Amino acid sequence: MTESNLKIKVCGMKYSENLEELLLLKPDYVGFIFYEKSPRYITTQWAVFSSVFQQGTRKVGVFVDEEGGNILQKVTELGLDMVQLHGQETPQMCHELKDAGLEVMKAFRLEADFDFGQLEEYAQMCDYFLFDAGGPNPGGNGVRFNWEMLQKYTLDVPFFLSGGIELSHVEEIKALRLPKLYGVDLNSKFEIQPGLKDIDKLQRFFQEIRSY
Repeated sequence: MTESNLKIKVCGMKYSENLEELLLLKPDYVGFIFYEKSPRYITTQWAVFSSVFQQGTRKVGVFVDEEGGNILQKVTELGLDMVQLHGQETPQMCHELKDAGLEVMKAFRLEADFDFGQLEEYAQMCDYFLFDAGGPNPGGNGVRFNWEMLQKYTLDVPFFLSGGIELSHVEEIKALRLPKLYGVDLNSKFEIQPGLKDIDKLQRFFQEIRSY
């Protein structure tokens, strides 16, 4: 995928007015975190959110070691388009969710000793991978990993790049030559506070990454 076609996912949205402003930028994916320990845990009534979505932007539910039945319930109740699994979920769980007709994205934290071989058993069970940095929390740590590690990735599953991406990284992202790079995941570096995004900063990123 060429850089001009990179998908943009903005994760950790929490406030309705902020979401409405974001959707004017036409992100490809918007992520909502259903993990109670996260400062971006969504507590707003979902009806406020569902009414503002337009065609083309997909709703992603982010879960961390949640039971499959609870995930499916949230998907049904909230009309989620995709689930992002950000914990220690097994290939079997990914398979069960995919078998239920869901798009599944499995996140992995790439630290120095990361073994890419472990991804093989997930490859048939997931539509996408997401590669994030390590840190004290399952996600949203605001740090990046060494992107050169991704040269070792050889599977056919497309992936999202995550972990401390900020506006200054646009040119570096454009210079990446990673055939399966599908999209970028933006979160903490575009925030005023957890869950509240800086729309002007996001707009600049959208314009620059899409102007390739």
